[in-house]
Amino acid sequence: MAPVLPLVLPLQPRIRLAQGLWLLSWLLVLVGGLTLLCSGHLLVQLWHLGTFLAPSCPVAVLPQVALAASAVALGTGLVGSGASRASLDAAQYPPWRGVLGPLLVAGTAGGGGLLVLALGLALALPGTLDTGLEEGLGTALANYKDTEVPGRCQAKRLLDELQLKHHCCGRHGYKDWFGIQWVSNRYLDPNDQDVVDRIQSNVEGLYLIDGVPFSCCNPHSPRPCLQSQLSDPHAHPLFDPQQPNLNLWAQGCHEVLLGHLQGLASILGNMLAVTFLLQTLVLLGLRYLQTALEGLGGVIDGEGEAQGYLFPAGLKDMLKTAWLQGGVARRPAPEEAPPGEEPPKEGLPEA
Repeated sequence: MAPVLPLVLPLQPRIRLAQGLWLLSWLLVLVGGLTLLCSGHLLVQLWHLGTFLAPSCPVAVLPQVALAASAVALGTGLVGSGASRASLDAAQYPPWRGVLGPLLVAGTAGGGGLLVLALGLALALPGTLDTGLEEGLGTALANYKDTEVPGRCQAKRLLDELQLKHHCCGRHGYKDWFGIQWVSNRYLDPNDQDVVDRIQSNVEGLYLIDGVPFSCCNPHSPRPCLQSQLSDPHAHPLFDPQQPNLNLWAQGCHEVLLGHLQGLASILGNMLAVTFLLQTLVLLGLRYLQTALEGLGGVIDGEGEAQGYLFPAGLKDMLKTAWLQGGVARRPAPEEAPPGEEPPKEGLPEA
């Protein structure tokens, strides 16, 4: 019975395989390290923006899994570089013969599984981020005025810093502020008739105005910041409410944050794909090198040709036999038929 995917390796191809694996392993170490940095950067960004994400949004799972996958890839690259270099020296390779097999199994099962899981999470991230930001930003806007409520005291400061840093306003645009009360009742004059009229005219008793917080103002605008009466075309001279972008940030924070985080996730996804490819090549090369050297007693410059393979001879037949035996075991024997069911009787031949 022939082994699975055999490959004949004479002396020179064996040496070139070991040298190529050494270079490929260090490339995997470099890419794995970069993937580790990208994962950590995305995790830090998600931690900083956690206030504006829904608590039920599991976006932090991606960088966490990617961190574990890149760490395994980093270890695989170091093992590959050490084993491939040791294989070129008959005196250094014997310690690797006993541990290389288990390391290959661990790298394939653990590292490959984590990389596949991380790639799947990266593909599913855009939809998860969209929902999480939609809910989280809505809650942040609603809590903006609660500067004295325990647990919400920092909501105003964090949202102002977000709008100033990312050049955005509201959830989807500046008009989002028109539909919520963002001024605390503490700073409203109950004796002001305009304040009383606005509160009484609202079904929920909210003080709504066609204005925005100062953090929505664009400092690059040539005119002073206009924050109130933005819907009134006659309130401010030479100001067109149809073109507020000249005075306010044009984009909503949902669009800006979604693009920012998706960009980081896209970079991480590409790095994970490259890591997966390199790790697969390193593991395959190490397996062929290991099996070829085992046929030569661990000496790479041994005489004659060596045969490398992925799986030993008879593995396919062994799995097939186990499957067939399992199928036979699942079928009840005639004598073990349930009570009440008589075994079929053979019909007598007709005369």
